[in-house]
Amino acid sequence: MRLPIGLYTVLCLLLLFPAGTGAQELRCTVSVNADQVDGSNKEMFKTLQQTVSDFVNTTRWTDMVFAEQERIECTMMFIINSVSTDGLVDASLQVQSRRPVYGTSYATTLLNIKDNDCAFTYQEYDRMDYQPTQFTSNLAAIVTYYCYLIIGYDLDSYSKLGGTPCFQLCEQIAGNAQTASVTDSELAGWKAFGSSNNRHSLINNLMDEAFRDYRIYFYQYHRLGLDIMSANATNGRATISEGLSVLKEAKQARPSSFVVSSFMDAKNDELTNLFSKATDSEKSRFLTLMESVDPTRITQYEKVKEEK
Repeated sequence: MRLPIGLYTVLCLLLLFPAGTGAQELRCTVSVNADQVDGSNKEMFKTLQQTVSDFVNTTRWTDMVFAEQERIECTMMFIINSVSTDGLVDASLQVQSRRPVYGTSYATTLLNIKDNDCAFTYQEYDRMDYQPTQFTSNLAAIVTYYCYLIIGYDLDSYSKLGGTPCFQLCEQIAGNAQTASVTDSELAGWKAFGSSNNRHSLINNLMDEAFRDYRIYFYQYHRLGLDIMSANATNGRATISEGLSVLKEAKQARPSSFVVSSFMDAKNDELTNLFSKATDSEKSRFLTLMESVDPTRITQYEKVKEEK
């Protein structure tokens, strides 16, 4: 089990771009589903899966030292919609990451995002390469963005605003992609305007001062909430409950904010389970807040009332 350590965030400030040797940060399961594509070279998708897996799992993304058991568990699943004759792949990408909760065998989901604007040009055996100051390919940019996003979320869960250096790299990747010579389909996920639920929108939220309190709550939720529940479930749940109003305030400030909706996508089942064991007053407050923050799932959240 990976234990929270004080040097974790300090070391992140010494971030290096992919280079050198050393322990990798990610243990990522990569899959490619091409069932929707008929008559194509299926071997190409196996090659794509292996290429992305090797890129993610053998690149040293930072200079932090990770033991094998400390690597961040995550998944990337590409769903291929179509492939054009010139090699433009239209796909969606589901990205998930999780981290262990201290003193338990439970792993909490940190990130659960479906990226529907994941188009990229690819030919079988194309090499993936990422240079921090230049755009090499949309596939490499997308995958690298999510690698740093995963590490940043993990760091934010262990220390206040600990993921900022990684999020700054995501911001740089998005900026490079916006000025690259790519197709309109490839550009869609990076556009500053036109969508509130793309890669640019998410990193813009995370780096926006208006979401500073949200990010601090993200840390409190995990370190001062979940991580102490094995010793004191009442206090841990109280910490989580007290901070939920931050989600409401963030959504009121930016009604279409991607960062709040992505938090709820990751945490809705966990919150339902947590508050099923809460006091009646905590349940009432929880339901009132969820009506504002995540109204489409209110039926699910109302299940907390069934537990006594």
